[in-house]
Amino acid sequence: MWWEEKIMRTFRCRLRQVPGTLGRFLSLLGEAGGDVGEIRVVRQGAGHVERDIVVFADSPVHMDRLIELAGRGVDVELLEVRDDVLEMHQGGKIAIRSRYKIDSLEVLRRVYTPGVAEVCLRIKEDPGLARRYTCIRHFVAVVTDGTAVLGLGDIGPLAAMPVMEGKASLMETLSGLSGVPILLATKDVDVIVEAVAAIAPTFSAIQLEDISAPRCFDIETRLQERLDIPVMHDDQHGTACVVTAALLNAEKVAARKPLAESRIGVVGLGAAGMAISKMLMYFTGRPVAGADLSREALDRLDAAGGRPAGLAEIMAESDVVVSVTGAAGLIKPAMVRPGQIILALSNPAPEIEPLAAREAGAAFAADGKSVNNVLGFPGIFRGAVDANVRRITQDMLIAAARAIAETARPGEIVPSPLEKSLHPRVARAVARVALEKGLNRDDLTGYFDD
Repeated sequence: MWWEEKIMRTFRCRLRQVPGTLGRFLSLLGEAGGDVGEIRVVRQGAGHVERDIVVFADSPVHMDRLIELAGRGVDVELLEVRDDVLEMHQGGKIAIRSRYKIDSLEVLRRVYTPGVAEVCLRIKEDPGLARRYTCIRHFVAVVTDGTAVLGLGDIGPLAAMPVMEGKASLMETLSGLSGVPILLATKDVDVIVEAVAAIAPTFSAIQLEDISAPRCFDIETRLQERLDIPVMHDDQHGTACVVTAALLNAEKVAARKPLAESRIGVVGLGAAGMAISKMLMYFTGRPVAGADLSREALDRLDAAGGRPAGLAEIMAESDVVVSVTGAAGLIKPAMVRPGQIILALSNPAPEIEPLAAREAGAAFAADGKSVNNVLGFPGIFRGAVDANVRRITQDMLIAAARAIAETARPGEIVPSPLEKSLHPRVARAVARVALEKGLNRDDLTGYFDD
């Protein structure tokens, strides 16, 4: 949405109760290019009313200008300017709390010593019981080294923590799993693999996050080979899953031929682009054309069965173009071929604005604001953890993509991430594939009952 690229602040103002005061104040902000969101009455007196007014600006400098103007408003006193985002992050967004109220010695002895010793001995005799008698069953590690965070790049693990907390918070809210952020203060692939392998007994799955390419490919592969729990790099496979879902519905909206029959081009072969290419090749059974400035990336695509190409060639020949380069404005309107489906997914600025692409003849175009990983990863991990699989397979991801696509309303390419039925539906789709392929290690009797 448009506000995702804006700076947001809440202005607390005291306005004189004179007709037209609020209207004049809002006009003042609007004439200076500000956008106004929610307006809420905080306190009302005999001659004044205090309101919280959410204001959006294009940049920090623009916001400073709006604050200055607000302070000069007629019959208006600017009492406070709040950054609600920073306030929400104070103290962090997640916490680990006891499931039981420890309010007596009897409860204490059951939760801890001496009662806990019996549980320890049972698990020693049968390690499989750890999933039944501990939190391992719902713990997922959210691991990063902070080298590829959102559109911010290599900002380090500590600065990446708010994003990892956000992922954990979403995972708990949307799927009921407990995401635990793990920050690794190293970029060494060997050290990362050893560190994650060492802590793996604590978790039922590992979600790798914001680790730069090409290191992320090696890290994920080595951990998958070494551990007997699911390991998924969300920037690769979560993105690929959601993009596939979007394309399944885009072909319907654009009234184009089926995705399996389309010529597909991917621009940018980093973590997301390579995974998108592999998933679409697996889904369609046909090679995907891919463009990248890195020879190594092109060789990697070639080895995976894709076809290295240039940007001009992809734009001239492809029915579907997916771009994940991080290069704003890379695709010029003159490059767009009539009837194409174009997903320009780089944030915050896409390779081509959807409106510009449609005006240039694209049958359908979208950017990365709607095609977001949060549509996929909570349900994917929930299904994989519930089925107790060793690996998240391409078949599971394709099933998740179909579930996402099917949950969208008519005319949409993807549903809202807050759609209540979405994440359970994705989880069931993933678990069903595990059951059908014989990959599940837990009894799924009753799992698919509504």
